[in-house]
Amino acid sequence: MRRRKIYKPTRSPRRWGRAFVVGATALLGGGLVSLGLPGQLMGSAPGSQDWSTPNAQIRIVDGDTLRLGDRMLRLHGVEAPERGQFCTDAQGRLYDCGTAAAAVLADLVGERAVDCRVAGRDRFGRALGACRAGTIDLNASMVAAGWALADSGAVPVLAQYETAARQAQRGLWTGGFEPPAHWRRGH
Repeated sequence: MRRRKIYKPTRSPRRWGRAFVVGATALLGGGLVSLGLPGQLMGSAPGSQDWSTPNAQIRIVDGDTLRLGDRMLRLHGVEAPERGQFCTDAQGRLYDCGTAAAAVLADLVGERAVDCRVAGRDRFGRALGACRAGTIDLNASMVAAGWALADSGAVPVLAQYETAARQAQRGLWTGGFEPPAHWRRGH
């Protein structure tokens, strides 16, 4: 019985030439494509962005949310009462503390442009950022004035401003209030 030989073709120089050309073309093409495409393609967006908005395009939504032109931004690490949320003042009278917090934020912005460092989004798709109106740090100022609570897990430095506002009984701390997150769950 004769054994059959398994046919194995010999590698020809022509075949290696084609493989080399295909490989080199793919490598060169990939390099050119990577140089010519924008950096934010395929989920490689920058970790943070700077937004600057002139005063005429700024709208105060509530004590922790701004509309900057056609973009919504929430102050990062800050939680202010919602419009329509009622709190009690030092005499036990009810007042709309959400509207009061929005008025304080509007006063802080004043007639100045707002510059924000945006780093991420909240669960509603709004940008999260640290903002300044001129030299005023809006995030820290809202907490220091007592009109917003600090999310110390997000921005630990804001906790000291909240403690000082609570001790001095500023803003929300003059009377009684339900934390905004608890209030939202009930409404």
